[in-house]
Amino acid sequence: MLATAFTLLGTAVSWLELLAFVLALANIACNVAEIHWGWPLTIVASLLYAWLFYASKLYGEAGVNVFFAATGVWGWWQWLRGHRGDSVAALRIAQLDLRGLLWCVSGFALAWLLLALLLRSVTDSNVPWADGLVTAGSLVGTILLGRKFIENWPVWLAVNAASVALFAYKGLHLTVVLYVIFFLLAIWGWLGWQKRMAGAKLGMPGAKIVMPGPSICHCGLDPQSSAGVTLDPGSSPG
Repeated sequence: MLATAFTLLGTAVSWLELLAFVLALANIACNVAEIHWGWPLTIVASLLYAWLFYASKLYGEAGVNVFFAATGVWGWWQWLRGHRGDSVAALRIAQLDLRGLLWCVSGFALAWLLLALLLRSVTDSNVPWADGLVTAGSLVGTILLGRKFIENWPVWLAVNAASVALFAYKGLHLTVVLYVIFFLLAIWGWLGWQKRMAGAKLGMPGAKIVMPGPSICHCGLDPQSSAGVTLDPGSSPG
């Protein structure tokens, strides 16, 4: 799998990177369209990228892709069976309130610091802070996506922009192309989810539920998480 498939911009592209590229594109397209089959694609593509990044000494990225594979199972369950609080309705696109946003920013900052220090201490990575930045952002983005919070898309925009620079520096040119496409797909996803929320409000005026509570980033894996959100009753589940 690490053998060269072709050369791009003077750099060898392996069969492993090519296969991961194709599966990751299909995965993101499904996420944008709220199709739950994107999650099993996430599992396979993430394991392939974990292998690729480990071979490239991007240990933080390798680790976060193992996390992506594990949370792919959780995310698939969330989109099929997840709900919020005491509601029995399937997950729908929702927005974080200010308290939820503050939890996410705080969680990201702490994760970035800890990951960068860990990478600098126990690995031979020559980009621990950049690797930690992308890794921490990816953790937050994955949790928000799994719970269908629309804020996952601006998080992915920032993560993908940083990833382009990081992977270009490491010579992973096909992966750079992939993350440029990811950046564009994140814009598409953000606009698409905004339209669905707006359409749901027009279809069911005044039907809005506010749920109090602080936890989204640090308790995002709990299907009963009570993060402060504004729920939109429209939009079909993934």
